[in-house]
Amino acid sequence: MKKILLLFIVLLTFVKSYSQTSVFNNLLEKYVTNTGIVDYERFNGQLLKKHIKYLENTSPKSNWSDNKQKAFWINVYNAYTIYIVLNTIQIEKIESILDIKIKGKTAWKIPFVKVGNKTYTLDYIEHKILRRKFSDPKIHFGINCASASCPKLSNKAFTEENIEMELTRLTEDFINDTSKNKISNNEIEISLIFDWFQNDFTKNGSLINFLNNYSKIKISPKAKISFLNYDWTLNRK
Repeated sequence: MKKILLLFIVLLTFVKSYSQTSVFNNLLEKYVTNTGIVDYERFNGQLLKKHIKYLENTSPKSNWSDNKQKAFWINVYNAYTIYIVLNTIQIEKIESILDIKIKGKTAWKIPFVKVGNKTYTLDYIEHKILRRKFSDPKIHFGINCASASCPKLSNKAFTEENIEMELTRLTEDFINDTSKNKISNNEIEISLIFDWFQNDFTKNGSLINFLNNYSKIKISPKAKISFLNYDWTLNRK
């Protein structure tokens, strides 16, 4: 009887988790374009709040796989980023996520992210959880900072099953997006992301080595490297 009850609890938890991921996935599919542009004006805030409430009462379990944890935390980061932008837009006109400040703190340093009865900042999730625990540079193309120069916000939620495939797709899309990076054989002008987090991209070789894993254009090891200005304009319609 105890085994049956335990199995029922595990199944119920799985169904609830899958259901909530589907809710977030549906929101992304409906209000985010294939190029990562968000329709904040029409975004269903009430449904997003229900999803946020679920996150407040959920935290990764010790028996979750790395892929499941990675997918969960990237979804958390993206959901709360949309949430803070959406809530701010309803109160005041903003042109950039940089316009969001509470008591002098930027959106990334405001402790408003509630997960599993704990409170985090977006910075903490990115740097202390995602980057530190998983050491996967592709994470930078999964999390979204709600800005024009960011890697695009995916219009599908991450899951344990799709996380690696989706991160690879988003990495390829970003690197080969000529509005984000200008790549030729002998010279590259690339996103500041590759400068800010260069250590993440050079753990297993040079920065050009990393780019060549995903670039459609083969880059010379001796190519000249420069970095483009970053556009913090909101990723909105």
